[in-house]
Amino acid sequence: MSFYGLLVFIHIFSAILGMGPGLVMTVIVKKASNMTELRHAFVIRNQLHIYTMIGGTLLLVTGVWMGFLNTYLFTQGWYWLSLSLFLTALAFGPFVLSPKSKPIKDILKNHKGETIPESYYRLAGKLFFFEHITNIIFLIIIALMILKPF
Repeated sequence: MSFYGLLVFIHIFSAILGMGPGLVMTVIVKKASNMTELRHAFVIRNQLHIYTMIGGTLLLVTGVWMGFLNTYLFTQGWYWLSLSLFLTALAFGPFVLSPKSKPIKDILKNHKGETIPESYYRLAGKLFFFEHITNIIFLIIIALMILKPF
């Protein structure tokens, strides 16, 4: 296997490692029916997020590295659009998702009792909306990588 082939392998494997867990993170917490389950679901979600971060980092590194090894990629619209969308989705983390998750973390840490407060549902709905947008962006990127339409 060539070095470029190895990068392609790592890139595809990283997409599975990073994107798979990212697509189910909202589903896990939506099934919680009380605060104990919700706290546990967020622990699982945080553990899955580690895989998403590792996979996402490897995707970016291998994708750009492949571009430097095969400069033809830099002439392709699908490559630039994929990279732009990826960086946009990456920016969602610190600029959108993290600020929207902070009040939820406060609820998980400080709420007493087993009933999930109504404020959690309102805050989670906003967070999950932006997580779904991020997931759609990643699905578009995957389609661009497969189809290479332009």
